[in-house]
Amino acid sequence: MELRVEQGNIAESDVDLIVVNLFAGVTAPGGATGAIDRALNGAISRLIAQGDFSGEAETTALLYARANGGAAGDEAADEGGLRAPRALIVGLGSSERFGIGEIRRAAAVAAQAAAKLKGVKSMATIVHGAGIAGHDAAAAAQEVALGTLLASYRAKQYGREAAEAGLASCTVVEYSAAKLEDVARGVTRGEAIGRAVCSARDLVNEPANLLTPVEMAARARAMAAEVGLACTVLDEAAMAKEGMGILLAVSQGSANPAQFVILEHAPAGSSEAPLIIVGKGITFDTGGISLKRTGGMWAMKDDMGGAAAVIGAMEAIGRLGVPRRVIGIAPCVENMPDGKAFRPGDIVTGMTGKTAEIISTDAEGRLILADALAYAARFEPSAVVDLATLTGAIGTALGMHIRAGLFSNDSSLEERLMAAADRSGEGLWPFPMDAAYEKPIKSDMAEVKNSAGRAGVSSSAKFIEHFTEGYPWAHLDIANMVLADSRINAETPKGATGYGVRLLVELAEADAS
Repeated sequence: MELRVEQGNIAESDVDLIVVNLFAGVTAPGGATGAIDRALNGAISRLIAQGDFSGEAETTALLYARANGGAAGDEAADEGGLRAPRALIVGLGSSERFGIGEIRRAAAVAAQAAAKLKGVKSMATIVHGAGIAGHDAAAAAQEVALGTLLASYRAKQYGREAAEAGLASCTVVEYSAAKLEDVARGVTRGEAIGRAVCSARDLVNEPANLLTPVEMAARARAMAAEVGLACTVLDEAAMAKEGMGILLAVSQGSANPAQFVILEHAPAGSSEAPLIIVGKGITFDTGGISLKRTGGMWAMKDDMGGAAAVIGAMEAIGRLGVPRRVIGIAPCVENMPDGKAFRPGDIVTGMTGKTAEIISTDAEGRLILADALAYAARFEPSAVVDLATLTGAIGTALGMHIRAGLFSNDSSLEERLMAAADRSGEGLWPFPMDAAYEKPIKSDMAEVKNSAGRAGVSSSAKFIEHFTEGYPWAHLDIANMVLADSRINAETPKGATGYGVRLLVELAEADAS
């Protein structure tokens, strides 16, 4: 979809559909909605008076301009009609509870409704929230662009029949010339983030036979070249030279070699300690020798959701030119059970020299993170945040698609992540990291064991923390957030969600200010 910004009267937009809005409880529409009401001879006012539209959040009403004297492409707009054949009114809900997130959702609801209308390929929308609601024009425009792109996302199709095309363009129309620059800046930012979320969705949705570790590294390298990031990829020989015995153990059973991707955004003149984001990249997880049940195993193509979020976030950070040094690390591995696969009972040694006893080969994500976090220490980072589809238990603890789990050894970093979650709309919830959670992962033969059974999600995080050295660290367990069985809301379709991209961008930008 192409996003555009124009200054003018939305009633004069020559598109297939125009979008305006209405707060709940409003009986006499004003602003752009009032202008459209007048152009449609009071049609919106009649809907309200007859009780057919109340402005409640996530509701819409569709009106046809031709029924009121206007026809698409003629001069009806000059005579009080509209150039567009259809107008959509989206409900904003209560004005007292109308925040930035509600702007994004309203735009998503409108885009989703538009996509269901036959023949609608172009639409124009006002900037929800930038009028009487009083939100900053740039911030509101960002959410309009973001919500529109997220709702319009379609996963790649592999059927023989061509997929039906969606919306081709959306024009954001601002009446005030004084606000136009702010609106354009907001749309540019929203587009950069939205397209990065969609990139992460594409990676998670891709079948694992196509998205191997080598292919994932190739796509990261291509993205880096496009947006101006430095990219280094270590192959298995280079990882062995670094002493990454824990990570390489996971890769032993796969015919597809592991890849270790390092992406760096380093603005000119930046010399500060970098923020490092690390994502678990298991491109497919059979469970290895500790084989998973077959039911639902197809979904294990999502086990690289953390790496997808890191790659997507780095794309957005590069496009936005965030004024601070950020490094993304994505260890990409496939966990398969052939004759060379690592076994329960094995003891493996990582690049720090620390050892781990393998209790379950299905607890492999924490193993590849062990060496990735050890590698991160060489950059002397200001902080390190890892994201991983780590435990099924996190969904039991927090529910599906509501909040991810947050585990940290640093209260300041935890606070910054919670603030970034609030700003981005990607929820987190903090979990305890008491020393008592170390006891279940103590090994009789190695330093730690990679599974504590039902001891809880915090013991899993404690295993990862064991391999961090000398920097503030946080772990985000996102297993309950990355893949949806059905559409969650207007902005999040069935399939990959792209969770984590918006959160990480917010964190990086806040750290830069």
